[in-house]
Amino acid sequence: MSSSTTPKIAVIGSGPAGCYLAQSLLRAVPGCELTVFDRLASPFGLVRYGVAADHQHTKAITRQFDRLFQHEAVRFAGGIEVGRDVSLAQLRELFDAVVIATGLTADRELGIPGAELPGVIGAGAITRALNAHPDAAAPLPELGSDVVVIGGGNVALDVLRFLVKDRAAYEGSDVADEALDAYLAAPAERVTLVSRSAAPDSKGDPQMLKELAALPRAVYTSPDPVEGGAGSQLDRAAAGRVAAIREMIAPDRPRGDGPEVTLRFGLTPLRVLGEHRAEGVEFASGDEVVVVPASSVVTAIGFAAHPDHAFAALTAAGAETGRVEPGLYRTGWAKRGPRGAIPENRACAKAVSDEIVADLADGSLSASPSTLGFDGLAAEVRDRAIGYEQWLRLDEHERSLAASDRVRRKLPDHDRMIDIARGA
Repeated sequence: MSSSTTPKIAVIGSGPAGCYLAQSLLRAVPGCELTVFDRLASPFGLVRYGVAADHQHTKAITRQFDRLFQHEAVRFAGGIEVGRDVSLAQLRELFDAVVIATGLTADRELGIPGAELPGVIGAGAITRALNAHPDAAAPLPELGSDVVVIGGGNVALDVLRFLVKDRAAYEGSDVADEALDAYLAAPAERVTLVSRSAAPDSKGDPQMLKELAALPRAVYTSPDPVEGGAGSQLDRAAAGRVAAIREMIAPDRPRGDGPEVTLRFGLTPLRVLGEHRAEGVEFASGDEVVVVPASSVVTAIGFAAHPDHAFAALTAAGAETGRVEPGLYRTGWAKRGPRGAIPENRACAKAVSDEIVADLADGSLSASPSTLGFDGLAAEVRDRAIGYEQWLRLDEHERSLAASDRVRRKLPDHDRMIDIARGA
């Protein structure tokens, strides 16, 4: 494919969705030129800032994405925010195709009376603080002695694991120690995790529940039925959840010195109680109303498009196609909605890549000699972009700052990140 007919494709977002998409395009469209934009100076998005700091085995996927950015046809352009530094319309003029892979970053709202009270905290705020996200300028939110976690999926389990772990359990992680120390100075005494679903259907990964059961701290109880209904047949995942929860609440499990954790299943939140701050949550349990005291309420019920997101109108939960129109596509959560863990993005990326290939094949999308790609951006935008080699400089700096029991120390100041990347 000659340089004049080489498709120039922009991918907005360097998290798993964007990286998998770029990998698929390299295989499907030989000779294409890819520019992967990210508003942050660092790549990897959700892996770096969303995956729990103590789950380094999950974060290790960045090694294969490192190989992606070392490919001669791929350019990382960090520190460039589409909608601020360059518009989507400008990218569409400069590139033959643009793919939105920015995910969904806002915590889904609880949507009940009292949800706006101080002390109601989205799980994303906690995750970002523990991962030293540069957007999380505020310290870790104050949680107090009685924490209610609403949600039963993996994010809720991440929050629960944080609440019951001690400092030693973070060895080998990249946790932000300032946030961790702030919590451990006055850790929760009681935690109630509440799932709308019954225990077998509570969405959390059975392996993550087993991990909780194996931790030495915390005492677990549940007043609700854990097994399935009479005569019910549980699939493998549901059976795994039941087995792990039974292990957690077993009366002969060694008692730890951490918080008392109550697991509730099948409860629906009705309202957050309190006048000036959250003081409890009212739940429906069948025909009964249950009130759980709370010094803070952490919501872990999914994610949504941020209202200030430049592409909020282009995201579509559960869209059957990644094609918005020929030349404009979406992948990952921007296409599917907030469902599926990191591996699901690979299949999603392959499907969207196939759509781009089909559009190239039938002529509805073509590589134009007039498209300039990255080189057509304004000089100040090109100069501002942090390249992959500059990211490696920042990466090395973070690793050099790490204490002996940490793998890196992330910088929470984005301007400082850029300065380090540029050699300051």
